[in-house]
Formats: sequence, structure tokens, C-alpha cells
Amino acid sequence: MVSLVGRSQELQYLQAFVREATDNGAALVVSGDPGVGKTALLDAAAEYADGLGATVLRVAGTEQEGRLSYAALNQALYPLVEQFEELSTAQREALEVALGFGGGPPPKRLLVSNAVAVLLRKAAARLPLLLVVDDVQWIDQASANALSFVARRLAGSRAGLLAATRSGAEQGYFDRSGLPRYELKPLPDDAAGRLLTDHFPQIEATVRARVLQTAQGNPLALLELPRALSRSQRATTQLVPAVLPLSEQLLRSFASRAGSLPEATRRLLLTAALEGTGELGALEAASAGAYRIDDLTPAERDRLVEIRDHRVVFRHPLIRAAVVETTTSAERRRAHEALAAVVVDQPERRAWHLGEATVEPDEEVAKVLEDASRSVFARGDYQSMVALLTRAADLSPDPAERSRRLATAAYIGAEAMGETRSAAELLADSRRASSAASASLHYASAAALVMLDDDGNLETIHHLLVSALDGSPKRHDADDPEVVTALWTLALLSFVGGREDLWKQLYVAIDRLEKGPPELLRLTLDLFADPVRTGVEALPRLDAALQALDHETDTDTAQNLAGATMYVDRLAAVREHLWRSVVQGREGGPARRHLVALMDICVDDFHRGRWDEAGELAAEGLAVTEHRAGRFFGWYFRYHQALLTAVRGEYETSRAVAEQIVGWAGPRGVRTAWVFAQQPLVLADLGSGDFESAYHRATAVSPAGTLASHVPHCLWIAMDLVEAAVRTDRRDQAQRHVRALQQARVADLSPRLAIMVAGSAALAAPDEDADALFQQALSLPTLDQWPFDVARVRLAYGEHLRRARALNQARTQLREALAAFRRLGAHPWTARAERELRAAGHAPAPTAREFVNLTSQELEIARLAASGLTNKEVAARLFLSPRTVSGHLYRIFPKLGITTRAALRDALAALPDPPHRKDN
Repeated sequence: MVSLVGRSQELQYLQAFVREATDNGAALVVSGDPGVGKTALLDAAAEYADGLGATVLRVAGTEQEGRLSYAALNQALYPLVEQFEELSTAQREALEVALGFGGGPPPKRLLVSNAVAVLLRKAAARLPLLLVVDDVQWIDQASANALSFVARRLAGSRAGLLAATRSGAEQGYFDRSGLPRYELKPLPDDAAGRLLTDHFPQIEATVRARVLQTAQGNPLALLELPRALSRSQRATTQLVPAVLPLSEQLLRSFASRAGSLPEATRRLLLTAALEGTGELGALEAASAGAYRIDDLTPAERDRLVEIRDHRVVFRHPLIRAAVVETTTSAERRRAHEALAAVVVDQPERRAWHLGEATVEPDEEVAKVLEDASRSVFARGDYQSMVALLTRAADLSPDPAERSRRLATAAYIGAEAMGETRSAAELLADSRRASSAASASLHYASAAALVMLDDDGNLETIHHLLVSALDGSPKRHDADDPEVVTALWTLALLSFVGGREDLWKQLYVAIDRLEKGPPELLRLTLDLFADPVRTGVEALPRLDAALQALDHETDTDTAQNLAGATMYVDRLAAVREHLWRSVVQGREGGPARRHLVALMDICVDDFHRGRWDEAGELAAEGLAVTEHRAGRFFGWYFRYHQALLTAVRGEYETSRAVAEQIVGWAGPRGVRTAWVFAQQPLVLADLGSGDFESAYHRATAVSPAGTLASHVPHCLWIAMDLVEAAVRTDRRDQAQRHVRALQQARVADLSPRLAIMVAGSAALAAPDEDADALFQQALSLPTLDQWPFDVARVRLAYGEHLRRARALNQARTQLREALAAFRRLGAHPWTARAERELRAAGHAPAPTAREFVNLTSQELEIARLAASGLTNKEVAARLFLSPRTVSGHLYRIFPKLGITTRAALRDALAALPDPPHRKDN
């Protein structure tokens, strides 16, 4: 492996990785600042792998290619084209269509990803293989998805994936979560000095100090800044200027060097920079004989580029940017026009080049751009779609078409990305383009989302969208994307409005569709709008959809299905998809998708007892709404914060947050936010023993004996209502509510709800029937998955058994409930379980926190006494008098809340770790 100044440890690390990858399969992501030497290390790793006899595939991500589907994969797999024949027919055809080697409908992403994984494994079976991806943050989304998939499926092969990405920048679409990472730091001071001296031994001392201070250990800056400084009029007494962002300084340096190249070289470099792949054949075709590849020689000599594997490779992305910056707009347009003529068989790339080459309005080019936008939308590339549509609008000669395209871009920006501010600007442009803008359903949907985020009144927004649908000539067409998006938007508005009459207007719009609504929309409505009445019958369709999701990577499908699973407790089935959206959102992906995924995971975490993670994600979601997008949805994350503080006994905080939600929701007509806020208020009342208040709050959401129409949250407070009714001597109302739950077959919706229905029935039943009903509840499947709900049922059962004087059985249930509450940190319920245990004749074992209150000597005496030794025997062991031991035990027992040595023994045995001792 080559020698790099100051990088011996890094080279050894990569050498070990290459050996492991080419023996057993592995992936590694190297990150670091621009110019820190990632490319040099990747080159060294590739050279080492080549020396081992491995096949080395190279990919260089570029901003230009990032807009073109499968462009990076095309670079990577081009050398393996002849091996495509070894794939199955379906895999080969999918890969050929994806990479532009064949025709046909767009292939499924999973099929393409599997084809890539199989191809690499087959190639590695012949010779070890290393795929090197530089600037992975810039590769296109389709390629990123496939490579993310492959990176996790290399184990057991002889193939490795080595990727490099910028630190602290938008990380693009490549999913790095869970992959090994290596952070490349700047060079230490001594190594930076050696590198500078090795390349510029005659550099003046003042200039040397200036370069070292400015470069801050960045190798590329150390090599490039002296060249720029040597061309300027410098004086040794000149003060070092304030440090600017490194990229700006390097850009100026490269721009100066690129601008001094011969014209033919600059034109060829410009074509390479705009073309993206640097493929020599494409550059020659675009030149049409105007210049030759040999014209690159001055740029190679000046070390701006190198020719590698029949491609022009820029030594740094900033060199590429500088090349573009030093040209005129006319020169760039001519280059784009030439490239558009070369890539006629690549529609998206051709559309982009045509759009950049065109100045005057041109409907043909606008149509080409719009067609390309549909292709990228099908892959979930929302940013590219908005960019293509906006450019198509710019080139639209017809004001109505310009308005329509801007409205569609606004809708995608608002709905998929959560960018309501930019969406509002696009809507304003759409209105200026045509007075008929508001007739577009995309315009109406985007306007609704913008108004929602701008604190508009929910009922007014809902009415405007209903009116737009009623007046649209497309309103009967279920195949029209504008109609479908308007219906999804109306479903969102109906949900947050939380009123039956709002939902009914959506049903009217759906009923007039000639072919009926899309299945996913119907399924989501059946399980999300009013699952009490339509959920059970929809469950088989949900099962089928979830099974199909295993072969589906579309983010929209996964997130809409998450809505369908929420009230039937099946979010775990889509959790992996949701986490993918969270990771992409954290790395700069669509904020709206990020928020929705966080909402759903928080729900699942609360029910499954992952309260710490739920709190972290709620804080993350709130930060996204405050600093990125989706300000309207801040209430949802405050709801989770109120919920978590309620069950932990932080009543003042919980009630303050919940009341904040209530105060915000009222003027805006967001009744669902009000309903959600009632749940933490009810739990806070139950935890503090204010059962009267809990009953009134719960019945305000859904009256006793009734499961309110289109208020799915009534399912989550049903057991709360029953418990509050029983504890306030309203057993008749409790039993009526249980009958309503049973008649609605709520237990069939999910195992968790089945446990809650059975537990509610036991709570409301006469004492003589309760025992059998509690046992039925606690014999249901999946008890271990819902710790808080099950512990509450056990607590209620233990209380019933204690009252019936079945003390041994009571203690069994109460101990299990107490252990669960302690693990969760549900302090109010912990205190209740402890009181019940004491009343059942068994003091609960002290916690580690209580043992900390003992001195070192007291703890030692406690251990010996718990082991069965008498006071006299303990005294002999510790060289104390028996009376002293007796006095210590007299003080120890009250500290721990126990009264017997047996309880002391049980308490010590139950501790997970030895407690830390206080000093004497």
C-alpha cells in the first residue's frame, strides 16, 4: 500500500479491512471533511486490494449525477455487464432496465437490489471484489438504496464495500445506520508540517505559517494553498487574515488555476463536470470533433484531474465546482445541449441537460422535464421532482400549464417534504402565472397544507378542499393523481379535525369515484378513521398488505400502512421502514416523512414500555417541527411528553403540557389534539388518586357505554374509564362500557386491546365473577409485549385477591406488577403496588436506591444477617458486640421498609447489582 504522510494508522486500518472484506465480506464508511484525504485513502485501499488479486470497482458520486436514477450503479457495474447472464431472468431484466441497458417498465427496487447483491457475490466467488464509492452522499437515491441494501448482505462472501462521505454535511440517501464507520481526522501539526515541507521545501517562513494556520491540517489545502499564494503579491510582513470556511478558500484557489487553462481544456473539463461520470466516450461524443481527449493534458499536468479507468476523475469536488464557476452561462448552455444529444437513451439525464440548455419558453422541453419528474417521484426522490417541475414551469409558454406545474411542485414540497414555506412561494408563483391556478387540486391540496402549518382554522381549510373537489371536473376519476392526493389530504384534515361530519364529507367524495378509491386509501380509512366499526373486517386486508410490504420499499406505502396499523397495535410490522425514514430525515431527507415516522415509533414505544426511547424521539420530533418543518405537528410530540411525565408521576409538568395542547387546539378547531391531550390528563388523575376527575375527563372523550364515532383514541382510554367508574361507585356505567367494547369486538382488533377488554371486564364484574375474568385476561397471548397495560391488570387482580383474603395469590400478582412498574419508572403505580403488598402482609423488597442509604458497616451487617447468621455470629465475624449488631439491625429495617430477616434476604437477592455503599 502507498505511503501517505501522517496516515500510517489509517492505512493499517484500511489494509486490515480490505483483508477481512475480501475473505469474509464486510462494509465500511469513511467520513471526514472535504479535502482531508478520504479519496487518497480510498485510492490506497483500492491499490492494496488490486495487489491481493481482487476485482476493484469504482464509483465517484457527483452532484450532477445525483439527479439521475441508477447513475452510480451504472458506474459500479459497467465492468460486470458480461456477467449479467449469470443472473435469473427476472433479476437480469430488472438490472438491465434500471441501468439503461434494456427497455421495459420500471423494476421493483427490491428486485434490483437483490440482483446487485447476487451479481457481486457471484463475481466475488471467482475473484475477491472491492466496491469503492467516493462521495457517497452525492450518489442518486435509487443507487443509494441498492448499495445500502447490498452493504448489509456481504457477510459470508468475498466482497467488500468501502464508501467515503463528508462529515457534517447533508448525507444524501445512502443509509449508513448500523454500518461500521471510520472518522478521518485532519493531520496532526507535525505531519502537516512534514507534508508542506516535502512538497514546498523552499516556502518562506511567513507563508508557511500562514498556510499551516489556514489549512488546519487539511491535506488538500496544504498542497493547494501555496500555489495560490505564490501567484499573489504577498509580503512576509502581511498579517494572516481571519480564517474563512475552508471550502471557499479552496474554491478561489481552484478557480484561479482552472481559469488559466487553455480554452479547449476548459471546455472539455466543463463538459466532464456537467456530464457527471467523466466517461471518455461520452466526452468525445459531446465534443463532436471540436476538441480531443489529449486536450486534458494541461489539466492532468496541473494535477486538477487524472484519467483512470477510461474516465476523467476530478481530484476534489471543489475543482469540479471551480471549473463550472469560471465559465460563462452561454458556455454552460452549449455544453448541456451537446450532452443532451449524447444521452438520448437516458430520459432523466436528457431532460436535465435540455432544461439547463434552454433559455426561452419551450413546451416540448417542459413536457420532457415533467415526464422525468414522474419517474423520480415513483422512486421517492421528492427533491429532484420539485426541481424538475419548477424548471418545467419556468419553460412553460402557457400560463395555465406553468401554474399547474408550480402547484404540483408546491404540493410535493408541502406533503412529502414538509417544506411549507417554499411551497407557499411556489403557490404564489402559480397564482401569478394564471388566475385559474386555484382550479388545480394540487394547488388546493398544497394550499391546505400550507394553511394548516400557518395556524389556519381547520374547518375552513377542510371546507376549501371539499369545495375544490366538488368543483373539479376530475372528481370522478380515481386514477387521476390530483384527485387521489386531494383525498389523502382531506383524510389528514378529517383526522386532525376529529369530527364525524368532517369524515362524512370525505366519504361523499370517495363514493362518487367511478372505480372506487385506491385500496391503500380504503384500508387506511377503515383502520384509522373509525376502527371500532370498520376495523375488524379490514384486518385480513391489512395482513395481506403487510405481507406484501416485505417486498416493497416505497416510503409512502409504508407510512400510510403505519397509519392503518396504529390503532390495531401492529406498528412493529412496519418499524424497520419507519426507522429508515428517521435515519434519512436525520441526514437531511424529507422532514415530513421524518416526522410521521417519529410519531408512529413513539406510539409503539409507549405501548411496549420503551419509555426512554419514546422520550428521546418525542424531543427529536419537537425539534424538527420547531427548526425544520411541520410546525403544526408539534402538538403530537408534546402529547407524548405529557403522556410520559404523567405515568412517571410528574403531574405538574404533564398537566401543564396537556393544557398547552388544549389551549392551542381550541381556536384552531383541531379536536383530535384536544382528545389526545385528555389521555395524559386522565392518567395523571388516576396516578394521583383523583378518580372523579379521571372519570369526567374520560367520558368527555367517549361517554360511558358508548364508543364515540370516529374517535379511535377512545380505545386507548377505555380501561381508564372503566377503572375510574368502578372507583367512583359507578359500576353500572363501567359494565355498560365493557358491554360496548364486547359488542364492538374490540378484542379482535389486537392482542393488547384483548387484554385491556378482558381486564376491564374483570374490573367491572361482581367479586364472585372477577377471579375467572382476571385469569382469562392474564392467559391471553403477548403479555410480555405490553408491560404497562398488563401490570395494571395484575395490580387490579392483586387488589381483588387481597380483598378476598387470598393473600398468597395476591402477593404473586402484586410482586409481578411491582417489578414491571419499577422497570418502567411508573412511580405512582409503583407506590400503589407497594401499598397493596404491605396490606397483603408482605413488605416489598427495597430498591437499590434504598440500600444506598446504608453505611458500609450497616450493609455488611445486613448481608451477614440475611445469610442466616445470628446476631452473635455476625458480631464474631465483625469483631463487634451482639448488642451493637442488634442496634444496627434496629436502624436498618426501617430504612429499608422491612420487618424480618426473610424480607432482608429477599431484598438482597432481588438486587441486580451490589449497591454502592455510603461512607461511615
